[in-house]
Amino acid sequence: MKNKGLLIVILALISLVTVAATVVGSSLGGKPPSNERHTITEIFPENSEWEKVVSADGFLEGINFDRNGTMWMTAIFTGEILEVRNGKAKAVATYGNPNGAKFHKNGLLYVADLNGELYTFDPKTKKRETLLTKYNTEHLRGLNDLVFDDHGGVYFTEPHGSSALNPIGRVFYLPPGKDARLQLFAENIAYPNGVAVSPDGQRVYIAEFDKNRIIAAPSVHTDDIYDTSYVFAQFEGGVGPDGLAVDTEGNVYVAHYKAGQVIVIDENGFKYGKIRLPEGAGTFSTNLAFHEGYLYVTEASQNNVWRIKVNKEGLTPYGLQ
Repeated sequence: MKNKGLLIVILALISLVTVAATVVGSSLGGKPPSNERHTITEIFPENSEWEKVVSADGFLEGINFDRNGTMWMTAIFTGEILEVRNGKAKAVATYGNPNGAKFHKNGLLYVADLNGELYTFDPKTKKRETLLTKYNTEHLRGLNDLVFDDHGGVYFTEPHGSSALNPIGRVFYLPPGKDARLQLFAENIAYPNGVAVSPDGQRVYIAEFDKNRIIAAPSVHTDDIYDTSYVFAQFEGGVGPDGLAVDTEGNVYVAHYKAGQVIVIDENGFKYGKIRLPEGAGTFSTNLAFHEGYLYVTEASQNNVWRIKVNKEGLTPYGLQ
């Protein structure tokens, strides 16, 4: 009986210590480690203001810059690839429903098309070449976005037909080289949208649009055999995360669709906060790109490109390395 009573006392003390530790470590009873405490002004200076850069038509996406600093975009509804010069967007090609776009080191623009095709576009010759339309013998469903890793391989998302109630979206990886074989990288995703790679190349971020969250997955080149896919960030409001961008410190920038805002998260999944587009700008924030100290954002309901100064340096895209 004495031993039993002593055991009860010990268990009670352990319980009290656990409760105390929980309170001290919580946001109410104590402060989290310094690397969890962020403010959005670490990213966007307090005096930063949005500037409208250019307007176009056709549901703007796929913003990025070539080696000459020229801005390029896609317009899904009109099927146009757009080049921006002197503050005006000009259609230089029309084909299908181009969505995500990124430059390769060879100068070609790789395009993920809603018609289920990954193709290249040569800005000099204006020629288009189909890279692939199938996975094994299966026709690809509509493609959305893409990103190169430092090896020259490309990840791209295939969301169409998937939803929160039908999570059949997939992400593929096409290794570099003419004889490369397309690999299935991830599946069972509720509308995979934007995609990005961490600075060290170990992690791939996938915007799971229809569950309003981002998944972090080990890349095909990961060195950590124990790494696993997990929910990196969960959001509320809007519909879901669209385009993604990463800075040199590993912070992830999210175009939050129908929320009209950009959310910033550190490499450990802690949020800096969010910054909204200016009043009246529209809420269809779709895609992001860094260029010369600014973060550029496409807004597709009014079809404008906005930019704002940032304190961080964007990760240099593969095509500009």
